Amino acid sequence: MDKIAFLFSGQGSQYSGMGKSLCEASPAAAAVFALADSIRPGTSSQCFEGTAEELAVTINTQPCLYCVDLAGAEALREAGVFPDAVAGFSLGEVAALTFSGAFSPKDGFSLVMKRAELMNAASEASQSGMVALLKLTPEKAAEVCREVGDSYPINFNCPGQTVAATLRAKKEALAAAAKAAGGRGIPLAVSGGFHSPFMQSAADGLREVLQSLPMSAPAIPVYANATASPYEGADREMPARQLVSPVYWQKTLERLWADGFTAFVEVGAGKTLSGFVKKTLPEAFIANVEDAQSLQKTIEAIKGA
Repeated sequence: MDKIAFLFSGQGSQYSGMGKSLCEASPAAAAVFALADSIRPGTSSQCFEGTAEELAVTINTQPCLYCVDLAGAEALREAGVFPDAVAGFSLGEVAALTFSGAFSPKDGFSLVMKRAELMNAASEASQSGMVALLKLTPEKAAEVCREVGDSYPINFNCPGQTVAATLRAKKEALAAAAKAAGGRGIPLAVSGGFHSPFMQSAADGLREVLQSLPMSAPAIPVYANATASPYEGADREMPARQLVSPVYWQKTLERLWADGFTAFVEVGAGKTLSGFVKKTLPEAFIANVEDAQSLQKTIEAIKGA
């Protein structure tokens, strides 16, 4: 197997029951949830039994998804499968940094709780949301956002898919403008307009938190959302900058490929990032780890290669 990158999934991929069988199959995964429960009681039960509505609330979504992300990666490490680099989509970048050793498991979880709290407050203050703009070039998506106003292209996921942040009151107008431009607009069921100017107060608050949080240089390369390049040392500014910067995910995948990465393993809930890899890098090896079955399948595929 050539160079392997772990990809840590982000908000929107959550579902009730996530992580349960992974914990039952892997002591390392179970340890992630045990630590989370010691800091934030009830995290495991939210993941395993929470309703869709409960899990959609940012202050619940982010800590829960972080645990599933990190549990999947730790289960692979426990089995002797190691990445040569990591990247995380939005929230997933905090899990990627923790896995890389930039933050301790305890500090990483505390950081993601604070991140969720700040982003939730900024979302409510700005009354913002998100709309997926499909079948449009990034340039056309940006043009549609300018036409509607108070809208920003913020997630460049893969060819033909850009996500925009906008005011909740303008989500339908943005979707309609995308359709008029020859594409498709789908309002997303997320609670805020992340990675945009709507998150400035959250970025400012997180920057203060990061100044007092112990951070080390990552032991393995962590490709940042905001730059599509590896972190340079213990960069405390980057996780705060990420909240108001677009997620350049397609560029991140293309940079990883250019750097010699041909195998990508999504860790965490769902297969959203696996889909982005398939559309961006059709020749890549793709696997995912979200439960006991996918864990075993991925271990066998990588160790047998």
